[in-house]
Amino acid sequence: MNVEKASVCPLDCPDTCSLAVTVADGQVLSVKGSKVNPITHGAVCAKVAKFYPEFVHGQNRLRHPLKRIGVKGEGRFERISWDEALDLIHSRVGDIISRYGPQALLPLNYAGPHGMLAGDSMSLRFFHKIGASLLSRSPLCGGIRSAAYSGTFGATPGTPLQQVSKSKLIIVWGNNATTCNLHLMRQINAAKRDGAKLVVIDPRRVKVAEQAHLYLPVRPGTDVVLAWSIAVELERLGGIDHSFVEKHVLGFDAYMNAARDYPPERAAEICGVPVDDIRTLARWYHETSPAVVAWGNGLERNQNGGSGLRAIAALPALAGKFGVAGGGLVGGAGHAFPKTSGKLTRPDFVPPGTRTVNILDVSRLLLDESLNPPLQALFIYNHNPLIVHPDQNRMKQALRREDLFVVGIEVAMTDSMAYADVVLPASTHFEYADVYAAYGQQYLQRAEAVISPVGESLPNTEIFRRLAAKFGFTDPSFRENDDELMDAAFDSDDPRMQGFRPSRVPLDLAIRMEYDREEPVLFHNVSPRTPSGKVELQSSTLGALYGAALPGYRPLTSPYPLTLITPASDKQITSTFGGLSANAGTPVLEMNSVDAAARALTDGASVKVWNELGEVFLPLRITDAVRPGVVSSDKGAWLRTSSNGQTVSALAPTHKADLADGACYNDARVEVAALIAV
Repeated sequence: MNVEKASVCPLDCPDTCSLAVTVADGQVLSVKGSKVNPITHGAVCAKVAKFYPEFVHGQNRLRHPLKRIGVKGEGRFERISWDEALDLIHSRVGDIISRYGPQALLPLNYAGPHGMLAGDSMSLRFFHKIGASLLSRSPLCGGIRSAAYSGTFGATPGTPLQQVSKSKLIIVWGNNATTCNLHLMRQINAAKRDGAKLVVIDPRRVKVAEQAHLYLPVRPGTDVVLAWSIAVELERLGGIDHSFVEKHVLGFDAYMNAARDYPPERAAEICGVPVDDIRTLARWYHETSPAVVAWGNGLERNQNGGSGLRAIAALPALAGKFGVAGGGLVGGAGHAFPKTSGKLTRPDFVPPGTRTVNILDVSRLLLDESLNPPLQALFIYNHNPLIVHPDQNRMKQALRREDLFVVGIEVAMTDSMAYADVVLPASTHFEYADVYAAYGQQYLQRAEAVISPVGESLPNTEIFRRLAAKFGFTDPSFRENDDELMDAAFDSDDPRMQGFRPSRVPLDLAIRMEYDREEPVLFHNVSPRTPSGKVELQSSTLGALYGAALPGYRPLTSPYPLTLITPASDKQITSTFGGLSANAGTPVLEMNSVDAAARALTDGASVKVWNELGEVFLPLRITDAVRPGVVSSDKGAWLRTSSNGQTVSALAPTHKADLADGACYNDARVEVAALIAV
């Protein structure tokens, strides 16, 4: 008999949709949206609706513990028992600790599932207790934006997503909303029906741009210049709200002194957009209220990423757009939840003096013979580093090290798992209970298992409980069950929890985070949580951490003439779902007709895209959806789609951004030529 059960989507997406899952005989038959979460309101993206049954039950699913019997990367394994797997891990890791110390171990994980428990709970307790090197994860994605937002506003929530429907001017900046922020579109459409104007700023004419009143195809990495020029034009128009600035803004004079070097005329040349469009946008922003900015993740992925985000975040403060529903900046949703991460992950277990490794440096450090102690063991979970890290070829070289012991914990046999010595099968989120805070909207949800674990798979929490027991950890925190972990994740006494313990949030309820029984509105019922209590356009905190008290602009020079951007796909969430049949094809390279003509390239041709880091072979699609000077190919494709074992991550540089030492994927500079068959 078919039964419909409630669930929540855990994928690395800001929306965190509520789901209705049809199951029968222990099988997921279909997935659709539910209306439990009023933001997602029954709608889900096509990939979630179509791909989950194969993801959970398909041929690529890991069902049993495995031990490598082939060479690294070959993907040959034999089935072993859980006891054999845990004994092997204990023996190898124990030997490494005895010889090199515990900091020779490193967890290598990111954001596969976004539940509070599966993401990092018992896992970090284990690594903190064993004394492994700490991993700074946010530089891979999100860290630059988090640093820019917190440096400007502090740990306070911004405009809730649902308030966009009340706006009269919506600026979608670097946000491929129809693919990456689907439920923003519902709010945009509601606002447009009520007469709102839509502006889209993106180097690629994404789908949302097709319905924009104004589209600015900005050159990647120049967003800070564009935002500065809007500020300068606002000042010329008399659009600075000096009363608001005097009361609530720190660093106005220093910020504007920097911005005035980039008036619209100069910015138009740098950014590659018409000067009249800059002036039009500034005029609309001055004249319209409420006005809101909804930015995306792509903005941060360049060496000026933090500066661009800070300059954009400055605009609603300069123009006085805060204090009303539908005004300001959609951001900081994660700050709306009363998280108690210290109770959940137990950083108090960390031995004093433990080193921290930037996730972007892992491949380099794995190959660094002078590192003391060397990295000798990796635990890869919730992550596919071979596909998503910059400089793919260096990561491949690092994972090939025969003396490197790699433990993989995964749902599917990914490209990275092929390099593991031991693979432990993890459960999908349909097979365990978890609680979900979002990073794009402000509703808390809980889900329970809708099917039993497939094969011998286990939830991450249970895998790390067993590892902790195997290593002899006797602290009671390693015996806590999943309900206790949920209750450790949030402050049950906080009014935002509305009297619910996290482990008892009803499955048919999404709890709205409220302040005095209202949605948060910055400068109405929530305030900046910066050191000054103001919006900090000049930040002493960011100055001390990164030498970036003010935003700045650094032009990028390269011998390669084209900028490669790698946006999200409508078929994958980064590399999740990459192993499914629907994603077996090779992604295309999109190129403007001007650039194609200059290289005598024709639509559909096979081309080589290359720089000093690698080369990727792709079919060409000529389109005016990308601006001249920019080429685009979707990220997340697995190696099986490639004829030479390289995907677009092979071309991504390893230098760091201006904040958070973050990744600069969109600083990839490449050349393209016809692929000559040999």
